[in-house]
Amino acid sequence: MLMILKKAARKAFLEKRGRQDLLFVVKFNDEFYGWRNACPHVNNAPMAWRKDAYMDAKKQHVACHAHGALFEPDSGLCIQGPCLGKTLEKVPVYVNSMGMVSILLTDIN
Repeated sequence: MLMILKKAARKAFLEKRGRQDLLFVVKFNDEFYGWRNACPHVNNAPMAWRKDAYMDAKKQHVACHAHGALFEPDSGLCIQGPCLGKTLEKVPVYVNSMGMVSILLTDIN
């Protein structure tokens, strides 16, 4: 099973668990990166303060708005905040030859 994203999307949300997004995808430097919506500082704490708000104000870093942590969007490494040095849990993202972006549901634990 695939869930498809438009290549032009800056970020997209693929599945909801209860009322929280399970994962999110960001586009950074023309590449797509998938991450589980769970801050490593507090087990499974959601990161966005509102729908679609996974990036900081400058759109340079993924942000956990609950804890003030900042993460590199391409590696998931925390560079500021209480989880410094920890990483987000990566979700593989696939881009086919036609530019279609997808995530395999079998890749999600």
